[in-house]
Amino acid sequence: MPRFMQTHCCQLKPHRLAFKKIYMRFHPEILTILAVTTVFTQAENWPKWRGPNDSGSTKEGRYPADLSDPKNLIWKLPLSGKGCSTPIVWGKQIFITGPQKGQDTVSAITWNGKLDWEKSIGKERTGKHRNGSGSNPSCVTDGQLIFAYFKSGNFAAVTLEGKEVWKMNLTDYGKDTLFWDFGTSPVLTQKHVIMALMRKGNSWLVAFEKRTGKVAWQVKRNYETPIEGDHSYATPIVTIQNGREAILVWGAERFTAHDAANGDVLWTCSGFNPQAKKFWVVVSSFVLVDDMAIIPYGRGARLAGIQLNGKGDVTATNRKWTLEGKGSFVPSPAVQDGKVYLVRDRGEVLCVNPRDGKVEWTGAFPKDRASYYSSPTIADGKIYAAREDGIVFVAHFQNGFKLLTENNMGERVIASPVPVNGSLLIRGEKNLFSYRQK
Repeated sequence: MPRFMQTHCCQLKPHRLAFKKIYMRFHPEILTILAVTTVFTQAENWPKWRGPNDSGSTKEGRYPADLSDPKNLIWKLPLSGKGCSTPIVWGKQIFITGPQKGQDTVSAITWNGKLDWEKSIGKERTGKHRNGSGSNPSCVTDGQLIFAYFKSGNFAAVTLEGKEVWKMNLTDYGKDTLFWDFGTSPVLTQKHVIMALMRKGNSWLVAFEKRTGKVAWQVKRNYETPIEGDHSYATPIVTIQNGREAILVWGAERFTAHDAANGDVLWTCSGFNPQAKKFWVVVSSFVLVDDMAIIPYGRGARLAGIQLNGKGDVTATNRKWTLEGKGSFVPSPAVQDGKVYLVRDRGEVLCVNPRDGKVEWTGAFPKDRASYYSSPTIADGKIYAAREDGIVFVAHFQNGFKLLTENNMGERVIASPVPVNGSLLIRGEKNLFSYRQK
């Protein structure tokens, strides 16, 4: 609420309060204005793919379960082309990437569902998977600049107003040998924007100065693996290790921590493919709970708990547990209240204790030929999970798993649901939807 409204509302005399109630009765539209204004007084942000804490969850706000009820749909915005990135939110703007007339494009959308601006970055390289695109990575923002990366190698920083600050193409770091569409999102440290390029023979971790795009440091990250084992679509996480910023990277059968100041490897955990199996590509990202990293691997067949910190090779000391036969291949886990929640590729739902890897309960969404490519999101005591065919499921889980609704969006959904400021954003193949609890 603007300061002048706060002041005058607080100083209203009793008779003025009575007048205010009468006015509201005959002018209910003012309630909507006040409600929207209040939202932004207490605004939260969703500045990167899995939210402000990399957890895929929020404890703030109420969100609808019934997305089929037209009363809960606030707006629907048609999109210009197929992009699978998850929206991010900063202040009163929503940012997404996608193609526009054959160009990789960053778009800003207002909170009432109107296109604010579009910024072309360079020529698009289209996706080849039915659930992929040339715009799989999500943007990331520090509240001053938006950083976006595309399958084409186009990489750019733009202002919140859509002004280009710098752009480049990272194909100089080598050929993209990934079998499918690039999915790793950029991440931010205090000083730099980081890109992880993980593929066969030319894998890199590169830090760029936020304001100029100048390379601050670059390190190779190449490991010998069976075929496709060195391909990774996972997104790193920035954390603190021994009092300093570190970048945690998952791919090529290695979980590594790098000094954010120079990219040096602090420690490495391996042993994720002892039988040297082929095609054990990394798709799902990992999550953090306190001093533990929870890592799905083995094409959805396993889950590992790795304790953070250490020096050198920590494989023997920091790998605390392995859960056999229970993991996720594509969807990344979510975290809330110290528990890890997985939606497996065929709809099974697990709650896992990150300290010992014990499964505390299981549930399941209805089975179908379609699989889950979107990562689950937790908000308002509910799990939101989108299946590739466009069915968004909502379930309670706090007192036992209970399916609440099945919602047909009418189009494929690969991006993850975003709950922020009381609005649930769902990016489909053709439209961006915004829902609110009425």
